[in-house]
Amino acid sequence: MADPGNGGSGYGSVVTERIGIGVLTRIVPRELVDEVILESGRREQRLRKLPARVVVYFVMAMTLFHGESYEEVMRKLVQGLRWLGSWRAEWTIPTPAALTQARQRLGNEVMRNLFERVAVPCALRSTKGAWLGRWRLMALDGFDVEVFDSPANGDRFGFSGKKKNEKGVFPKALVVGLAECGTHAIVAAELGAQRETEVALATRLLATDAVGDDMLIIADKGMYSHENMKRIKDGGADALFRAKMNNDLPILEWLPDGSYLSYSADPRRKMAAYERLRRGTIKISDLPGFPVRVFDYQVLGQGDEDELFTLVTTILDPEQAPAAGLAAAYHERWEIELVIDEVKTHQKGPGALLRSKTPELAEQELWGFLLSHYAVRKLMTEAADQADIDPDRLSFIRSLRVVRRQITGPADFSPEAP
Repeated sequence: MADPGNGGSGYGSVVTERIGIGVLTRIVPRELVDEVILESGRREQRLRKLPARVVVYFVMAMTLFHGESYEEVMRKLVQGLRWLGSWRAEWTIPTPAALTQARQRLGNEVMRNLFERVAVPCALRSTKGAWLGRWRLMALDGFDVEVFDSPANGDRFGFSGKKKNEKGVFPKALVVGLAECGTHAIVAAELGAQRETEVALATRLLATDAVGDDMLIIADKGMYSHENMKRIKDGGADALFRAKMNNDLPILEWLPDGSYLSYSADPRRKMAAYERLRRGTIKISDLPGFPVRVFDYQVLGQGDEDELFTLVTTILDPEQAPAAGLAAAYHERWEIELVIDEVKTHQKGPGALLRSKTPELAEQELWGFLLSHYAVRKLMTEAADQADIDPDRLSFIRSLRVVRRQITGPADFSPEAP
């Protein structure tokens, strides 16, 4: 008989072969988990009580039950086995030290690679509130996540206070995400340190395969740069960015909807050619770059609080996307603020820190958060499509509670025999 502590063909395998993550197992199936583990070079050389697949589901579970101890999270994963009659007293809940060691063996690349394989846009053409004409509305933004205050995390991520040059109390990881406005599903992300900028992380993200040719990627002025718009164009998508006040976007031609054609030149070449541009010996469109369309509008506030918006887009034809429609689409960007709140406040908990004490495990934990958030949002989108309603009408908090309850029930476990 195999040693029950080694996860072989005896008692241990009866437990570990059946561990899943409730209804989320359909979104993150065990076959895909095993495939990504193999591709990432994390396949075990010997049988263990905590095989890599179980550790993947444990990381996801600990991001769904962030306030619970390691043992309690693991207990929730195996609780339904008593109901199935598969529990064996010989198999015991691993210690926190054993779970930490198992997480270290897994590393962070498996969770990242799994997120990148699973997290794809999930809005159908029929999904309400997800489209502007042929364009899938996407939002790009960044946020901080406070991590455990250890020397290693401080060195890796750095600190950031509320005021400039103020050091925060805890280290903070920097995250930039690309989310579907209509479904709140984060489909791509980059993680970094405070010494990096959101624009730099966004530039990395926009160079990946996550940019699709049906997307209109929307971002605030903090993300605006010639390079970021170029990468969106190079990926086959279109961009809609709010421009900073000091951007040089000359009027080349007025258009019927009140917008105008302009040109985004490579800023490095533009600086080198400044004198020639000033004297008029060359035109700005002679420099490397691409045409854009620009328009202004004002949002009325109270008293003197009116705000002027300047938007820049790569969609040049006003008949395909009039300025008024693009202005309305730009304000869909605020949906990503709600997405960030879902992850940081409702899933992680207000003011809660990531529990991992080393940078590699902190990044593993962050990818676990993003993966489990995506899985919940994917299920919510499917439910909304079936009911023919806008996904915004479904409560993330209520859906998260339903998923948490099902983690400990029989829906956790594969109907196949181990």
